[in-house]
Amino acid sequence: MTAKDLKNALLQEAVQGKLVPQIASEGNARDLLEEIRKERLSHGLDFANAKSRKRKSKKETALAGSNPCDIADEEIPFDIPESWCWCRLGEIIDTNIGLTYSPTDIVQSGGIAVLRSNNIQNGEIVYNDLVYVSKTVPEKCMAKKGDLLICARNGSRALVGKCAIIKENGMSFGAFMALIRSPFNSYIMNFINSPLYRARLEGVNTTTINQITQDNLKETLIPLPPLAEQKRIVAAIEKFMPLIEEYGKKETELKAFNEQIGAITKKAILQEAVQGKLVPQIASEGNAKDLLEEIKKEKAKLIKEGKIKKEKTLPEISDDEIPFDIPENWCWCRLGEIIRVLGGVSYDKKDVTKTGYRILRGGNIQQMKILLDETDVFLPEKYRDEDKLIRKGDILIVASTGSKAVIGKAGFVDLDVSDIMIGAFLRICRPYSLDMAGYLRCLFESDFYRKHIRDLAQGTNINNVKESYITEFVIPLPPLAEQKRIVVAIEKMLPLCEKLGE
Repeated sequence: MTAKDLKNALLQEAVQGKLVPQIASEGNARDLLEEIRKERLSHGLDFANAKSRKRKSKKETALAGSNPCDIADEEIPFDIPESWCWCRLGEIIDTNIGLTYSPTDIVQSGGIAVLRSNNIQNGEIVYNDLVYVSKTVPEKCMAKKGDLLICARNGSRALVGKCAIIKENGMSFGAFMALIRSPFNSYIMNFINSPLYRARLEGVNTTTINQITQDNLKETLIPLPPLAEQKRIVAAIEKFMPLIEEYGKKETELKAFNEQIGAITKKAILQEAVQGKLVPQIASEGNAKDLLEEIKKEKAKLIKEGKIKKEKTLPEISDDEIPFDIPENWCWCRLGEIIRVLGGVSYDKKDVTKTGYRILRGGNIQQMKILLDETDVFLPEKYRDEDKLIRKGDILIVASTGSKAVIGKAGFVDLDVSDIMIGAFLRICRPYSLDMAGYLRCLFESDFYRKHIRDLAQGTNINNVKESYITEFVIPLPPLAEQKRIVVAIEKMLPLCEKLGE
């Protein structure tokens, strides 16, 4: 169970009357509600405008004088103790929305401080990044110590409903905020943070700007305990919450540790894979040198047919280039012997369209995957280049960028597409044999490859992967059947590494 689950469970138990025992001598919430009803009905005044003796609206007066028994049975979500009762928030609180002001009202010093959504952090009022206004602030927009401030409107649904109790007098609050004034704010704050109220918010926040309206707030059903029990509930929550917060810190630390272990384990698995230690060798699967010879013959055939151009002869591999031992049926080769490296398309920005050939850039490569994005650019037919059209099994790499962390970043193409090309800052690594694509993906995902690129690309402001960095890269090559077994093993193991961080 996560810290969030524990917090929700604690608050749900609290509002269901299960957190602390009921004590008969503490009375009945119906009597408390009747006292409040009589008091509110006796003056019928707006809580922050008593001096003007402005009458409440008919809706507010109806709420103030309503009988709690008017609540329909189907509205009640669960049973509560006999000494509790259901009521609407509007029966026990006074509430107002905040101050509307313009940029011209803001002053650098002096004036009245205005609390906004960002001033509520982790259930507390924080006083950094305050806005001050010089205009006259109506009394109904002035907060008092003990008032409950709520974020009532925000573009983020998750932020709507966050709240905190104000601990100082003399401040106002903004128009996207709501203020609750009642003798029960500590209990009400925990109710608002509970899953019971959050579920209600999910039902009403349907607009682009999610909001809690005054009517919605006042009409909300709340389970009301006797006053003495409210205080015991709040005390119990205040006792347990620091323990849950400490649990949350440990949970975060454990998650970070697991992520780190997962990343280390993933690196180790990939390194074992390229060193021939992940799966056993099987003599009947042949020798990688025979596979390499087959690829050379296929290349020669394609060159003769004019399908590819003859490439520059790659240098022989010297002993000092070999970083580790590999199994006898493997062999060392240069990456350029088994793949083609193809450049991207350069284009004039004025030719960018909204249809045509999608152009992939560095941002489309995320975690070894190719992701299409709504911000992608498109080019017309005149830019079509067969070699620059990506194919399933291609590996794309970032070949030019100002970031040393991003340079050489690779992504595997598993899309069946025919209308996507790459931009000039990318490169296509295209295997001569599609059967080798899975093993090459593991190779490009390994730290063995990443270290090779980092070592070669460092030292310039704009980092570049030259074609020779790829084609002359010395790699370990297993027989094809073993490559496939390596890929199957990795596909089983890597998801377990990723789950460690969840």
